[in-house]
Amino acid sequence: MSKVKYILGHFDDPDVMMSGIDQLQKSNISIEDVFTPFPIHGIENKLGVKRSRLPIAAFCFGITGTITAFVMIYYMLVVDWPMNIGGKPAFAFPDFIPVMFELTVLFAAYGMVFTFFYANHLFPGRAPRVMDLRATNDRFVIAIDASLNDINSVDAVLKEAGAIEIKHNERKYISYDEE
Repeated sequence: MSKVKYILGHFDDPDVMMSGIDQLQKSNISIEDVFTPFPIHGIENKLGVKRSRLPIAAFCFGITGTITAFVMIYYMLVVDWPMNIGGKPAFAFPDFIPVMFELTVLFAAYGMVFTFFYANHLFPGRAPRVMDLRATNDRFVIAIDASLNDINSVDAVLKEAGAIEIKHNERKYISYDEE
């Protein structure tokens, strides 16, 4: 059994890489992932990537902030220490709105930062996980799972598609210390 886990096709032009994706998909070769140094419009649809659930997470963090602010203000101004200021009622909802808005934004922002770190494994002190270090610099890399496809046919399709280099990785990720 081969030790090769991933086949990496390197491209130096995004248009050539996009046509390479089309050729791989026409040959029924499943693509694991694509790494690019900058975002490419339309690549998500071409690869069949599902829509992100981050807006739902942002809404949940925001509503948590709103509820926290409301409960905190209500408890402080109505239950714990009600004061009569100028004859106004203790429960004056319009006065609550600015604080509720601020905590909604605060909870949503911090929640999304922590969600981003968790989803991308970018915790402090942890090395980034990449398949090839040049993918974040000047190369466009298509990663193909070798266990699901024939290595020789994948190499032939990648060469035909215009890949300037083809690498066989024995592990999924490498660290910056290794190259």
